[in-house]
Parts: sequence; C-alpha cells; structure tokens
Amino acid sequence: MKSNLPLSLQMAKSVEKRYRPGMMQWHYEHGLVLYASLRAADYHGDDSIYPWVYSMYDRLIGEDGTIATYREGEFNLDQINAGRGLFPLEDRSGEKRFALAQDALKSQLIKHPRCLNGVYWHKEIYPWQIWLDGLYMEGPFNVEYAARHNDMTAINDVVNQLILTYETLIDKKTGMLYHAYDESRGQRWSDINTGLSPHFWSRSIGWYMMAIEDVLDFVPEGHAGRARLIEIIQNLCKAMLPFQDESGMWYQVTDQGTREGNYLETSGTSMFAYCFYKGIRLGYIDPSYKAYADKAMEGIKKLYLTEEEDGELHLGGICSVAGLGGNPYRDGSFKYYIQEKIATDDFKGVGPFILAQLESERA
Repeated sequence: MKSNLPLSLQMAKSVEKRYRPGMMQWHYEHGLVLYASLRAADYHGDDSIYPWVYSMYDRLIGEDGTIATYREGEFNLDQINAGRGLFPLEDRSGEKRFALAQDALKSQLIKHPRCLNGVYWHKEIYPWQIWLDGLYMEGPFNVEYAARHNDMTAINDVVNQLILTYETLIDKKTGMLYHAYDESRGQRWSDINTGLSPHFWSRSIGWYMMAIEDVLDFVPEGHAGRARLIEIIQNLCKAMLPFQDESGMWYQVTDQGTREGNYLETSGTSMFAYCFYKGIRLGYIDPSYKAYADKAMEGIKKLYLTEEEDGELHLGGICSVAGLGGNPYRDGSFKYYIQEKIATDDFKGVGPFILAQLESERA
C-alpha cells in the first residue's frame, strides 16, 4: 500500500473522495459506509472524517427532524439503518434535529407490522416475511435508541426478535440460517411445510451475525437473553468454518462451493471476519477464530482489493443486491443468486470491509 494510513482509514478516505455532499440517499448502505468510516476515524484519531459525515447528513435532516425521502408509512426496515449515524451527530453537534430524526424512525418501529411470532415484517410490501437482513437494518439502531432512553422493554423486544429469528430460520443439519421465512406460505420461494427460502446466502447470514454482535453492545450484563445471544453467535461462527474456501473467502451461495457460477463474495466474507474479530475482542468466541478472520481478510485483499497510483482503493467481488419476491419475481433459486450483478465499490461490501479491517487493526 502506498499510504502509511491504517487500511480501514485509507478505505474510508477513498470513499470520501468519490462520495460527496448531495450524493447521499436515505438508504441503509449509504448509512452503513458513513457509520463504518466514522468508526475507523474515531478509533485512529482522524478528525477529518466527521465534517464529511456531517455534511452528508446535513442536507437530509430538517430542523424539525424531518428526513428527506423517508416515509414512515412504507414500513420498510431498510430505512432504519441509516439512523445509526444520527447518534454521533447528535452527540458531537448538539443539534436537536438529529434527536428528532431518531424519534421519527422509532415512531415507525413502534407501529411496524409483525408476524404472529412477534418478529417484524421485512417491509409492508413483503407481508408476513422475516428476512435475515432486516434484523441488522433495525436492531442496532433500535437497541441503541432504547438504551439512550432507558427503555428496557424495547431492549427485550430486540433481543427476543433475534432469538425468535434464529429459532425460526435455523437449518439443524448445517447450523446455518436460511435467507428468509414466509409465515403465510404465500410466496413461491417459501417451502410449503417450513415457510423457508431454499438457500443460504452469505451476506444475509452476515447481516444477522453483525446484528447480534452490535446489539450486544447495548444489552446489559445479566440480561436474561444476553447469554442466549452469545450462544447463538458461537453456534453460527462454528457453523461457518466448514464452508470457508481455502482462499479464506466464503461463496455467494454459502454451501454450494465451486458449483458452476458460484463465486467468492466480498461482503459476506467481510461480515464473517468482522464477527470473528469482534467476538474474540469481547470474549464471545475463542481466540482461535483469529486465524480464520485473518485468512478471510487476506483472501479479499489478494483477490479483490486494488489501488490506484494516488493511493485510492477499490473493492470488487460484491454482490450488488439479492432479495426475494417482488417484480420481476426473485425465486430464491441458486440460479437467481448467482445471476445478480457483481459490483465494485458497492457500499454493502465496502462498509463491512472497513469495519472488519478496523477490528483487525484493534486486534
């Protein structure tokens, strides 16, 4: 690397160079990469990132807390995750509008429709459906908001939804989680007996694992569900090991290995590495997992990380998007997952890469 900066910070500054005020949308992936960049900057004592993050959010948040382009009535969990950046903005700026915007997002979560088992629908347009992605989209924001407002009932709710999701989507043979569940059995992708989608998608499992570890930051010691969440993260970390490729990375469709069309995917691999590093740091999993995390990050760097002459970094091998249902219809088949576009510098990969690299630097 041409820069002497820590790699997490170098990647954050590469994003900053390409991603300027006015380009931010109120969207989970935009919030994720800004949150990750701010975390890296704070840890390494770099004061240049915060003004950039502030400038990105500044144009979207009105004085009354109104968030441009956000609509509560969509009941879309994806719209919540960008709210994580509102907490440091409120703390550092002292501006009330950032707290009011938090309140607006929490208002949605209070009213958000739920499955009969108590877990949020992923979106109103996906009724009766639990997607692993959704637990990350709302959980870390929801639990931090609850902790700041001393709302133990809400903390309990976040914890319970994580546990219920695990118990609903678990595959007892592999120990992994299926991407989604349809309580109504109305979707073509859902198994008529189990309601589960047919495949394991690495990024969705990564979203869920990151949700648990980030939620645990705000679950008090001695809380009834804390030990169960730690047990779940231990189970999932163990379950991922047999599917790690010799390159260090994980495949897009996790258990299908070198099946034709399957590929080594950056975002899921980064998420697993993040959870291994952070889990070790906080004592949730055994230190032996560091070797697997190191191998994962080295695999990404070797296969997909490139650097320009001026030190600007680019990251490839990122699944652009994957979902279920909708129009055109996404059937959750192996063919579907491998045919979605593979992108470079997509924030859904860059954000987790920064977070994982930062954890490796902390280690």
